[in-house]
Amino acid sequence: MEKTDKRYQAYIDILREELIPAMGCTEPIAVAYAAAAARNTLGELPDKVLVEASGSMIKNVKSVIVPNTDNMKGLEAAAAAGIVAGKQEKKLEVIADVTPEQTKAIRAYLDQTDIKVRHVENGVTFDIILTVWKGEHSAQVRIAVFHTNIVHVEKDGEVLVDIPVHGDNEETLTDRSLLDMEHIWDFANTVDVEDVRSILEPQIRCNMAIAEEGLRGSYGANIGSVLLDMEGNDVRVRAKAYAAAGSDARMNGCEQPVVINSGSGNQGITTSVPVIVYAQELGVSDEKLLRALTLSNLTTIHEKTPIGRLSAYCGAISAGAGAGAGIAYLCGGDYDAVIHTVVNALAVVSGVICDGAKASCAAKIATAVEAGLLGYNMYIRGNQFRAGDGIVAKGVENSLKNVGRLGRQGMKETNNEIIDIMVGC
Repeated sequence: MEKTDKRYQAYIDILREELIPAMGCTEPIAVAYAAAAARNTLGELPDKVLVEASGSMIKNVKSVIVPNTDNMKGLEAAAAAGIVAGKQEKKLEVIADVTPEQTKAIRAYLDQTDIKVRHVENGVTFDIILTVWKGEHSAQVRIAVFHTNIVHVEKDGEVLVDIPVHGDNEETLTDRSLLDMEHIWDFANTVDVEDVRSILEPQIRCNMAIAEEGLRGSYGANIGSVLLDMEGNDVRVRAKAYAAAGSDARMNGCEQPVVINSGSGNQGITTSVPVIVYAQELGVSDEKLLRALTLSNLTTIHEKTPIGRLSAYCGAISAGAGAGAGIAYLCGGDYDAVIHTVVNALAVVSGVICDGAKASCAAKIATAVEAGLLGYNMYIRGNQFRAGDGIVAKGVENSLKNVGRLGRQGMKETNNEIIDIMVGC
């Protein structure tokens, strides 16, 4: 792809928009970010807080540990952390620099302050409205559509920021309709790696660090360690185990940053760590690893775009197929190998549900990576799923379109049922 092609800069911009650092599960961190912004707008420590959130937000925050809170969970804990110790300018690392004294202060604030949570549905899947009061003074911040998108700010009834929200449309981001597998493949093979190095190297460094920590420590269900103990140290096992271990650490309080993909740390880990493990095993060049990660990340973003940021469809499934694409490339696969890997993987595991962020995400990640590896190994042995096999259609883009339709439209009612189950209705 020539640098003069409009897609060239757009693809770099998309990677830069999506591959950003976050400390902790991104949904509670988004709540903490909104809370920090609301406190800053108010100008003092509030004595009353209202967190209004969409059902998908409630689902994704309910069961995951908020970092630097002494293992607390939930919207209330995330809001308290942002109010007491958040640094708004750090966005998704808003509570990365919390001192032990501040951790104690977060718990004390949570115990002493009137913090209420309300379920709201405003036609937006990702929606947080954080309102704070101090006496007669008030402030409100709304984040909608994606994790750092502040669309409304007001103080004492005076509107300071008001950006229209049109459903789940990500109007402020680079046009994702420019993505397709053929051009992603071309870009990954021809991009000047210096144009993507500064975006991808933090992903390599951060995501492998948390994967290694997940295997060293005891986090969640320790899926990574279970896999290594159960299946051995083969590269295919390590690819699954390291990714799962990174998720287990992240879901269960590890205070290390992750470079995310499509708004999710688990998706960032899943689309990158297995590719890095394979690159290390194969001894490929630094350049080839960066090209493989370009392919895996853009493939994941392309898969995830029609599904949306939050859904009943497990995002790790898309990322596992993206990792499969990157691994196929590292193993010498051509374009046909890559697209068949993706379709084969999605044919196996599309439909795995997202029931929020929690320990079992690690096991789903291992399953997603396994599907990516199976998809590639099917193809190199002359086997594939064909048009008419379930939701598989003729042509990779048509298959991805069907998966997007399943995740966004077909699983809406599933998402409602999951939320009802999780909140005890």
